[in-house]
Amino acid sequence: MDRLTSMAVFVKAADLGSFAAAAEALELSGPMVGKHVRHLEERLGVRLINRTTRRQSLTEFGRAYYERCRTVLAEAEAADALVGGQISAPVGKLRVTMPALIGRRCIAPILLPLAQRHKELELELSFGDRIVDLAEDGFDLAVRTGTLTGGAGLMTRRIGRHTMIVCAAPSHIAQHGRPRQLEDLERHKAIIYSRPGWTHAWLFPREGEEPARVSPPARLRLDDLEAIADAAEAGMGLAWLPSFLVRERLAVGTLVPLLTDHPGYVFDNHVLWLETPHLPAKIRLAIDALAAELPGVLA
Repeated sequence: MDRLTSMAVFVKAADLGSFAAAAEALELSGPMVGKHVRHLEERLGVRLINRTTRRQSLTEFGRAYYERCRTVLAEAEAADALVGGQISAPVGKLRVTMPALIGRRCIAPILLPLAQRHKELELELSFGDRIVDLAEDGFDLAVRTGTLTGGAGLMTRRIGRHTMIVCAAPSHIAQHGRPRQLEDLERHKAIIYSRPGWTHAWLFPREGEEPARVSPPARLRLDDLEAIADAAEAGMGLAWLPSFLVRERLAVGTLVPLLTDHPGYVFDNHVLWLETPHLPAKIRLAIDALAAELPGVLA
């Protein structure tokens, strides 16, 4: 059986919640829907959907495979449209929401040249850390950092990764010493990223285990990463910051990397958009530009 067809049937069955509903929507028989899903399960060697006489639900692997299938199907449709010459020139308004820091420093410098090259393309960029609903708020794309949650009706693509670095000013190290192990962080004052009701622990990868979570004593709590970098450079304490933010400060020595024997935690950056049968050229253009250029900007 054709794998893409089976993926499409599986996704439709998951979206609609039953084989019968998927069969009606796809104009197939119920047994044929089941045959497509079993074909995938046999090929993968795992169960994708748990079924009882009353309900069906995706298994843990089924949920992960479902998200991948949606991305694969969207890419296949885009490729078919490209070959068939069905994608028009990028025109109209493109509304993008993104976290403030990575948006200003990394995303906008990639998207703005698109508007320069394509005169019929309008950009509306929103910078902020609030998680928005693409449909309700009228955005075409959202850039998000970290673990994705929810996502019914959304397509996603990873566009880059950045590493977190523990660092401090030479003056702080001279006065308080250099932490050598994660346990040493508890003896140092730190500048912590914090918003009302929420503080982000510092994460450190551990092979085969969940990341270690460390919350050093906070000397300062700030809700802006650039302000944290400035405070760290002034000798106010240790900071845990994204590599793209402190790269230049590390290069000139105003900040010094610490715990370099420990691998830095890596955050994924994704772009999200609403599922649609035919992706407009303006959205495809932006997604492809971000996927091509952002890894180099974050490196």
